[in-house]
Amino acid sequence: MTITKTGTAGTSAPAADQGSPKRGRRRPRLPDLRERPEFILVPGVFVLVVLVWEYAIRPLGIDEYVLPRPSQIADALWTQLNDPLFWSHFRVTLQESVLGFLLGVSAAMILGTAISQVRIIERTFMPYIVAFQTVPKVALAPLFVVWFGFGMTSKVVMAAVISFFPVLVNVIEGLRSADAERIQMLTVFGASRAQVFRMVQLPNALPFIFAGLDIGIVFAILGAVVGEFIGAKEGLGYLLLQTNYNFDIAGMFAVLLVLSVLGLLAHFVIRFAQRRLAFWSEENRVIAS
Repeated sequence: MTITKTGTAGTSAPAADQGSPKRGRRRPRLPDLRERPEFILVPGVFVLVVLVWEYAIRPLGIDEYVLPRPSQIADALWTQLNDPLFWSHFRVTLQESVLGFLLGVSAAMILGTAISQVRIIERTFMPYIVAFQTVPKVALAPLFVVWFGFGMTSKVVMAAVISFFPVLVNVIEGLRSADAERIQMLTVFGASRAQVFRMVQLPNALPFIFAGLDIGIVFAILGAVVGEFIGAKEGLGYLLLQTNYNFDIAGMFAVLLVLSVLGLLAHFVIRFAQRRLAFWSEENRVIAS
């Protein structure tokens, strides 16, 4: 006597269920354009602006040596990308930006941590920091060139100074905004100041720190280029001056486009690191949205 599994009407279970895929396995979900309209809007706006720019120059009577068409800028960019000298200038600016950023971030992390943890350090150094912050950083570039010369050092210092303050402010704010009740609870259970800093204050400050890093890396690129404007023999800032002297406006736009792409890549690197090291801030952002 054989026993068959029956459904609600006494019929055997469908044979198709035996060969069906596991219910727990889901297909990868494609992004819903209704939820993420930027996937269409961002490239759409770019294409629209480029088309209007390309075909509105001549009807509006704008001279191409004043505002070149995107096709001319693309030709100039292609020419520069195939020139080994361009990559030499690019490498110099990249080195200056990265070294200045690392130097500025290191100083900001050390000083910001000390200010947030020791009251006497805050009262001693904060007036000087605020006073120095009010000084236009671009105005310091000639002094740095005089002090450190026309080489890479003056540009690294300039990039470090400009990227220093956004990181410093976010480090101080992030460490101070830690939950007081959690700190008090750990203190009651006998945790040391180092343990409180490592378990509460630092994790709480990471989203703030990455926000400062996101701004600081862009400022570091800006500082390096400004330093090259004042006095340099190589770098993208120097290349911008060269194209300006030669009245190569399309070449200037091409260099500016490269600097924009460099800043975007640096921004995405910081965001990627934030997702890896401060992933809870991304989760909270998704929940809040």
